[in-house]
Amino acid sequence: MATDVKVPALGESITEGTLAEWLKKPGEPVAADEPIASLETDKVSVEVPSPVAGVMGEALVAQGETVAVGAVIARVEDGAAAGAAPTASPEATNAAAATTNPAGAGETPQLRGSAHAPDAGLGEEASGDDQGIMTMSPAVRRAVLEHHVDPTKIKGTGRDGRLTKDDVIAAAQAMKAEPQAKAPQAAPPAAAAAPQATPATTGERREERVKMSRLRQTIASRLKEAQNTAALLTTFNDVDMTQVIAARARYKDLFEKKHGIRLGFMGFFVKAVALAARDVPAVNARIEGDEIVYHQYLDVSVAVSAPKGLVVPVIRSADAMGFAEIEKTIADYGKRAKDGTLGMEEMRGGTFTISNGGVFGSLLSTPIINPPQSAVLGMHRIEERPVVKDGQIVARPMMYLALSYDHRLVDGREAVTFLVRVKEAIEDPTRLLIDL
Repeated sequence: MATDVKVPALGESITEGTLAEWLKKPGEPVAADEPIASLETDKVSVEVPSPVAGVMGEALVAQGETVAVGAVIARVEDGAAAGAAPTASPEATNAAAATTNPAGAGETPQLRGSAHAPDAGLGEEASGDDQGIMTMSPAVRRAVLEHHVDPTKIKGTGRDGRLTKDDVIAAAQAMKAEPQAKAPQAAPPAAAAAPQATPATTGERREERVKMSRLRQTIASRLKEAQNTAALLTTFNDVDMTQVIAARARYKDLFEKKHGIRLGFMGFFVKAVALAARDVPAVNARIEGDEIVYHQYLDVSVAVSAPKGLVVPVIRSADAMGFAEIEKTIADYGKRAKDGTLGMEEMRGGTFTISNGGVFGSLLSTPIINPPQSAVLGMHRIEERPVVKDGQIVARPMMYLALSYDHRLVDGREAVTFLVRVKEAIEDPTRLLIDL
């Protein structure tokens, strides 16, 4: 008996996703609630768990296909039915091949270990006694794909002449040994002949076509929407990080001992933004129709790099948080972004964004706002530069700050004032404690 595996609910207003990857292959054992596939939505990756324990059966959807919430994508067989699992349907395998090598790519479709791809060598040349090959077990099927051998040319030693995994491995080893056995001996001196021109060899110019992930498509669409809708402008300032670095060095050990988390720079900037937004509320507002919505709270979207693109989880009510809460939240989001386990709720909303390109070495940039927000603060790398202090040229650890904003809502005076307030708070962290 088989149990259907359906696409779970993906979040509010999300009705479909893209099957990004099969985590289980036909024939493999599956535990209850164990992920068997990964789906990509507009914002996050979601794993599809098996509703029962058993054996992975038929895959009904090819990698790269769009599936609706509630659609059946696979079947899980009862544990007692663990046998040679059926392969994907012809429609799914054809779609998978088209996704791997779309028309115009200029290559013959390759089998890259997918359990849903057609078996190599099972074409018109297969003879009538190839029934054992046609019913290869999943282990043999994987071995054929991994070693790139033609199963029609291998004599099976299993029951009824079927192929075994050892047969495939032995054939692969024989293929590797064959070129060495046929290595040419030292050739006798060739008869004098007119030298022939040897054509110059050129390096291969390869191209690879990869379909954009759903997340990457959404990122591209939203960034372009911001450019098309908002009146974007960026203003810059620089900040002396001496005092923050000193405070961090002085208290980082005590902070970690008490709170169990390292004290980073982001906590200082989140608190500085909260302080500055009180004086310049427009940067924490949004345009809705012909109205301006001012938020009486600060939900900071923190841009985090994930394997499949940039994600922006939200620190809720950051203005009411202490340093420890902010640092713990950021660390948790960073880890979950790398693991691909961020949920929809963590990414919904946000009234202001902070993007830290400095962790990648960026010196200066013009970040793009995250609609419908009206502003984003860009942080950059810290480097020592000569500055004038009290009439003397001295080296100081400096950072460039960039504020990109929607000029329809935020005036230039307000943008500059906001950056100055952030600069003052970072250069004199005491302001963060006495609310100046």
